[in-house]
Amino acid sequence: MTQNLDLVFAALADPTRRAILSMLLEDDMAVTDVAEPFDMSLTAISKHLNILSRAGLISQDRRGRVKWCKLEPDALKVASVWMQGFGQFEPVHLDAFERFLKAELPDA
Repeated sequence: MTQNLDLVFAALADPTRRAILSMLLEDDMAVTDVAEPFDMSLTAISKHLNILSRAGLISQDRRGRVKWCKLEPDALKVASVWMQGFGQFEPVHLDAFERFLKAELPDA
């Protein structure tokens, strides 16, 4: 559990990866569509996607020639359960998480 928790928090630490998660809240997206709003190479976006995937926050699959990304919100449960142990945090709900991301990333 500790390793998964470390991977989730490390993935969430980067603003680009949080923006990607915010985008995937709406729907599954092709990797090229994920990369479009960012001023970085497709290789750099792929590295971010691999980190999110290793943390279990997204899944990736091929549909024909196109690689698609899908949000896996259950991965946040590990972090939520850990934070609840401190007694001062509310459980993570996707609606609240989406509002948080929109507040943090108003342009996303």
